[in-house]
Amino acid sequence: MAGNQSLNAAMKAKQDEFYTQIDDISSELKHYRNHFRGKVVFCNCDDPYESNFFKYFALNFNSLGLKKLIATCYDGSPVMGNELLLQFDTPDSEPKKIAYKVEITEVDDYNGDGAVNLSDVAYLLQNNKNVLSRLKGNGDFRSQECVELLKQADIVCTNPPFSLFREYVAQLMNYEKKFLIIGQQNAIHYKDIFYNIKSNRMWLGNKFGDMSFQVPEYFEPRATRYWQDENGQKWRSMGNICWFTNLDIPKRHETLDLWKKYTPEEYPTYDNYPAINVNKTVDIPADYDGVMGVPITFMDKYNPDQFEIVDTSTTAMPKGAPYVNGKRIYERILIRRKK
Repeated sequence: MAGNQSLNAAMKAKQDEFYTQIDDISSELKHYRNHFRGKVVFCNCDDPYESNFFKYFALNFNSLGLKKLIATCYDGSPVMGNELLLQFDTPDSEPKKIAYKVEITEVDDYNGDGAVNLSDVAYLLQNNKNVLSRLKGNGDFRSQECVELLKQADIVCTNPPFSLFREYVAQLMNYEKKFLIIGQQNAIHYKDIFYNIKSNRMWLGNKFGDMSFQVPEYFEPRATRYWQDENGQKWRSMGNICWFTNLDIPKRHETLDLWKKYTPEEYPTYDNYPAINVNKTVDIPADYDGVMGVPITFMDKYNPDQFEIVDTSTTAMPKGAPYVNGKRIYERILIRRKK
């Protein structure tokens, strides 16, 4: 039994190896720049060999006005790049499968070309012995070693393992950390995640929808949302990706324009719950004050000044799903307009 559990854990871990593009990181982070000045940023699932989160913050260390950047990784990585050669490696050596910690308090234009770029970051990693070191443990974000680093952080920013998303968020909440992380939209329906969203302890960021990720060589080809580029790099895309955060941004306070009028014919009441069904966020009626069931995509437009989140169909409704005229429909977020 224990062997099967270990195997299942290993398989889950392999399916968690999704590497975010730096353009996607930059596109999201531009909405939060005012939050980072004078702060300690921790990327605790980020190998400097491959992590574009680490590269983004290292390259923008000065423009963001960071106080410190910390990055840790789990036992090396199955996707090893060659852009950043570490102190422990030589040009002809294979990257070692060990856990690293990087701590940066300054980044300069070491090569004198007038800008901070990856060659400057690589020089810093290779030549400053106070910047990069080996971790004593395996680099798991739950290890005491990494928890002690978490305690130093003001903001955590990374793409955590999808299979450990609930546990990862629980740790952030336990230590009352600010964060900006990537997750799947179905996490909104997790009981603990939904509670945090309902109580305005976390919310969705700017990006909501499709995102592409680099994946390791061992990922099997798929019929859809999979391809290899001209260099043989494997890619996967997902249509249900979003950012989760507790950093405020203007989008969170944008008012959703409502124009439709309520009619019982267009907005039937659920068979198993006293609320009306709304099939599209744009169709939320402007004159209905009761509880409404809306698609999960509503969360991309959720403004806590305009709406109150009541519950989800998963937990509130008998049978755990909404029914209209005897037919089961997709899960709903239950909301009410604020007067």
